Amino acid sequence: MLDKNGIAKRIAREVKEGYYVNLGIGIPTLVANFVRDDIEVEFQSENGVLGMGPFPFEGEEDADIINAGKQTITTLPGASFFDSAMSFAMIRGKHVDLTILGAMEVSENGDIANWKIPGKMVKGMGGAMDLVASAENIIVAMMHTNKRGESKLLKKCSLPLTGVGCVKKIVTNLAVLEITAKGFKLLERAPGVSVEEIKKATEGNLLVEGEIPEMQLA
Repeated sequence: MLDKNGIAKRIAREVKEGYYVNLGIGIPTLVANFVRDDIEVEFQSENGVLGMGPFPFEGEEDADIINAGKQTITTLPGASFFDSAMSFAMIRGKHVDLTILGAMEVSENGDIANWKIPGKMVKGMGGAMDLVASAENIIVAMMHTNKRGESKLLKKCSLPLTGVGCVKKIVTNLAVLEITAKGFKLLERAPGVSVEEIKKATEGNLLVEGEIPEMQLA
């Protein structure tokens, strides 16, 4: 089973040379810490940053340099800063190759709910609506179940939707899954996790074909 850093480390393997990548709030922000050193990637944040690096070490933070989640960040050589209008023009113009988002729920057909829990205080929509409407490659980073042990990979989302049929792949603490026309397809299982455990934790239709390999995180 993976922790949040393990999820981010696995997703980092999806980041390819030359990609422009938007990192959502939460687990996705950790991905920048694990991208290979031998590839060039540009991380974009909708508050107006292009060229984010990993999180700063304690004591080296600059309170004026933050991501969309108001976390202090580092920037790489050549990084640029601009207003939100320019940032969202990049997103809406489909100039982002990969979008990595957190989620409260994902349905078997790729719907995502990640902005509101009725009756509870959450950070709100932010740039998520624009991202899911414009992005062509969305990977979700999330825990497989909630604190009560209930599945967050559902037949149908119960929370207000952010986007419909837009998620391509999901990486959880238990598995890597792909959205298909028939539901969640199991691609990989986390270290020490069995296929049966993943089945029990998945409410939506789960497709299991052949031997399921264990995730490679190195």
